[in-house]
Amino acid sequence: MDAQLIAFIGVAAGMVAMPGADFTVVVRNAVASRHAGVACAVGVAGGLLVHTALAVAGLAALLATVPLLYRTLQIAGGAYVLYLGVRAVRAALHAQPEPCDFEGATASGVGRGLRQGFLTNVLNPKAPVLFLSLLPQFVPEGAAVLPRTLLLAGIVVLLALIWFPAVALLVDRLGRWLRRPRTARAVEGASGGALTVLGATLLVQSTAH
Repeated sequence: MDAQLIAFIGVAAGMVAMPGADFTVVVRNAVASRHAGVACAVGVAGGLLVHTALAVAGLAALLATVPLLYRTLQIAGGAYVLYLGVRAVRAALHAQPEPCDFEGATASGVGRGLRQGFLTNVLNPKAPVLFLSLLPQFVPEGAAVLPRTLLLAGIVVLLALIWFPAVALLVDRLGRWLRRPRTARAVEGASGGALTVLGATLLVQSTAH
């Protein structure tokens, strides 16, 4: 394994593990049930797969060169994250968390987790631009660009498939304590607050330029 590839794995691991909307939405779903949390984690990885595919295809360059398109996607992403946050905060304040099956998972709960994870990640316009700027730096001079870029993209998705399900399973192991009514409301409120701030920040950034 070459030094550049080792360095990339370290950088990519830091990117994937960095707390943000993806992490928060996975934790929130994992509190509902293990299955919903893991489904949400898979959804996040699916979003990353879309971003890496765009970077490999070079289509992400379009977002970097067309400000209106980038801003439109940023507004959509911010609005969706803000929606999730406000919904969670309202549920916590009214003591009416979304229905979930703590012993297993309903198909609707798993589907909701998968959808939320995917949309939260895929609507983040910073991700494809970041990949577009990051991946070329780890392609050695003279190397075949497409195979190398595909390898780097695959590493990112693989790291996500390890990290986010691990987060979901860890939260599930703490499930008995986290699912106590008072604690569940606190987690719901905290995650909702975090998502609200993240969504609002995206919206402010999208209108500040």
